[in-house]
Amino acid sequence: MPVRIVTDSACDLPEAICAELGVEVVPLTIRFGNREFVDRKELSIDAFWRELAASPVLPETAAPSVGAFEETFRRLSDDGASAIVCINLSARLSATMQSAQVAAKALDGTTPIEIIDSLSASMGIGNLVLHAARRARAGASLDEIVREVNDRRQREHVFATLDTLEYLRKGGRIGGAQALLGSMLSIKPIISVLDGVVEPAGRVRTRSKALRFLVDQIPVGKVELISVLHANAPDLDEFLAMLEPAVPDAEVTVGSIGPVIGVHTGPRVMGIAWIDRQE
Repeated sequence: MPVRIVTDSACDLPEAICAELGVEVVPLTIRFGNREFVDRKELSIDAFWRELAASPVLPETAAPSVGAFEETFRRLSDDGASAIVCINLSARLSATMQSAQVAAKALDGTTPIEIIDSLSASMGIGNLVLHAARRARAGASLDEIVREVNDRRQREHVFATLDTLEYLRKGGRIGGAQALLGSMLSIKPIISVLDGVVEPAGRVRTRSKALRFLVDQIPVGKVELISVLHANAPDLDEFLAMLEPAVPDAEVTVGSIGPVIGVHTGPRVMGIAWIDRQE
């Protein structure tokens, strides 16, 4: 059996792609007050955004339990996986990595398991998972996949424009982007994910300028893989048209931001995650 790939539901990789490539997704949990939902299983993306708009309280996220990862690892091991690579949400943003690491130790002496910190979020994780799953399907070894994922992690960039920083601030995930707080009504904040934390990347006056800012970050013709991440953004098609000239030869994957990331970003987010082509 080939190497199997596991991730968590913060990856925002479309479910159809996960199913096609045999990627196992361990869900985080979303809490709206005293109501709790298992991401992707009990709460769809569309249902989450409806709940968020109607909720009087800011929802919270909780990392998967050790048991959730262990159950997944054992099932894949019993199914004959030669090894398992698990790529997770940045350890600086969530306890998800810790749960996966503890679970992996429970299988010591059975199937080899490598836990990788993506140092990223949303489709920044998704890009790494996508590469790993394709390489696993092609028959690559555990060592090859781990080496290639770690290499691409160093060449990955994530930028996004938000309608507001209010959700990041309330959720405590704002990091260095605290510097962007201020006269928020008159600007569109732009953030990046650097070394696993949210950092400020710029501020512009209008949505159209924010989208142009994102496209201008891309090294034209030097992109290996790129994804667009969005949260019910009404101008997705417009942005994809803007993006096309900057990535003429690159595959573009579109991922909808789900509950885990959406809790902290709020709606109408537009972002890009890409891996530089190796020189």
